[in-house]
Amino acid sequence: MAAPPVAGQELMMNQNYTESRNMKKPALLILLCTLALAAQAQTSLADYLTRRLPKHETRAVWLTTLANLDWPKTYAKSETGILQQKQELTDILDCYQRANINTVLLQTRVRAATIYPSAIEPWDRCITGTEGCAPGFGYDPLAFAVEECHKRGMELHAWIATIPVGAKNSMGCRLLRQKGFRIRNYATGAYLDPADPNVPSYLAAICGEIVRNYDVDGINLDYIRYPDGWPHPSYRDDDTPERRRSNITAIVRAIHDEVKGLKPWVKISCSPIGKYSDLSRYSSRNFNAYDRVSQEAQEWIRLGLMDQLYPMQYFRGENYYPFIADWMENAYGHDIVTGLGTYFLDPREGNWTLGDITRQMYVSRDAGMGHAHFRSHFLTSNRQGIYDFERQFNATPSLPPATKKGKAEDAPVVLSRTPLVQRPGDGSARLNWKGASPYYNIYASRSFPVDTRDARNLICTRYGGLSLRLKDVSPALYFAVTAMDRYGRESSPLQEEPLFTVQTSPALLDNDGTTLMLPAMARQADIVRYEIQTLQGQMFRSSRHWDRKHGKLDISALPDGIYQLLGRTRKNRSYVLGTFLIRRK
Repeated sequence: MAAPPVAGQELMMNQNYTESRNMKKPALLILLCTLALAAQAQTSLADYLTRRLPKHETRAVWLTTLANLDWPKTYAKSETGILQQKQELTDILDCYQRANINTVLLQTRVRAATIYPSAIEPWDRCITGTEGCAPGFGYDPLAFAVEECHKRGMELHAWIATIPVGAKNSMGCRLLRQKGFRIRNYATGAYLDPADPNVPSYLAAICGEIVRNYDVDGINLDYIRYPDGWPHPSYRDDDTPERRRSNITAIVRAIHDEVKGLKPWVKISCSPIGKYSDLSRYSSRNFNAYDRVSQEAQEWIRLGLMDQLYPMQYFRGENYYPFIADWMENAYGHDIVTGLGTYFLDPREGNWTLGDITRQMYVSRDAGMGHAHFRSHFLTSNRQGIYDFERQFNATPSLPPATKKGKAEDAPVVLSRTPLVQRPGDGSARLNWKGASPYYNIYASRSFPVDTRDARNLICTRYGGLSLRLKDVSPALYFAVTAMDRYGRESSPLQEEPLFTVQTSPALLDNDGTTLMLPAMARQADIVRYEIQTLQGQMFRSSRHWDRKHGKLDISALPDGIYQLLGRTRKNRSYVLGTFLIRRK
């Protein structure tokens, strides 16, 4: 996964395809250019965040294992090494969680080698330092990563390097040669021949092995294309641009059919070149997905062979903004996630500024796209402050977009809250519900009913249990829970019902300066203590004793003024019951 070159020989284009693309209405392109100018003038992130942030948005990071670039940094050669390798990963995931990242693209098949025990290919050297060597002690890095991501409410997508097979003398490459696969060698390494009829079923078997044995949420296909340096079409022996695209599509289709046949909810995505093709007014500068490397990704999404696309848009200016418009115009209702060249923030990699990335993030969000950082190290090391910006930009949690429309069928039932008395004023409680769904989303708000459309009310996403312990819970909070199925569809919310309905604008409560008449709803509720506060929240009095028969409370010791009456229940819930005025003179 690297920034694509921008030079190369012009390839012959399909005339009909080009003409059809040039006829597209430029409305979205004009809109995005306007947004880009607005983002360039953006001075206050705080102003931007006053708008409601999207509840559904993919926020992803590519976590590279190739050559130990992102993870792991410690080899799993011993139990101590395994523990350190695990700790490195959990530290990275905790960092993601603090920034409300919800999708991890973990490099799982590296270069004809894996980070899990495979019956098809050898272990990659990144795990133990030795290719083909298992870590032992029952340690499975992929299983551990899936579990830890799910603990944090994140999706894990297995990132698969498809056509590259590593150095020509690597173990994985040698085994493929022994199996009879056609392989070509270039300065950048060895590659499978996409025209080899055995390649589709082989790569599908690898993806099937992962999906069958692990609870991954997606398969992300990288380098699903003809390699750089591959000779141009010869137009002999059926070697044409159309045939090459057909060869790559055959691989995609085989993987799709294998994965969906096993677990239809697993998302299939790929990372195509960031420019799909030349646009009517903007050139791809001789390097694009469709013509140069035979990736017809927009056709894959149209046909349903892909659930998402992560185009590698590692460009700036007019090489970026017009092309995100093109991706969105050809999304066919699917999720498009812009791949950000975050690594260019490192002066050793490029000369980008933080503003180059943040403008792209503003515009892509306004266009309805998610975003993915390439790669993890440059985000978590906070190059030029990008991690700090990410945390603020994602001020509220979000859910990855669902892959099917509609609502989940199984809604949770019987929502209740139980106080956990640790110490006076602790506020700990346990939220309980019943259901049979794989995931639940928990919401909280000071207003009833809780608005589950608002991401600001999300407090826990993709939770796998039926009970959640809460700390420092305000008694004034209401809760709601939704069930979520494997496709990301939510059920209708189960609201935590209030004990009684509180008037939004209660009339002044009656009193004679000595005795306060309690409202009727208070007398019917399970109140164990009344609290009297000023309108600024200063506590004046707390009482467990009142005239229960006549519904009266003694206020003779209070000075003149305006007060709020609150009632606290046996479950430590607090409700504002009304306002009263004392004026004795």
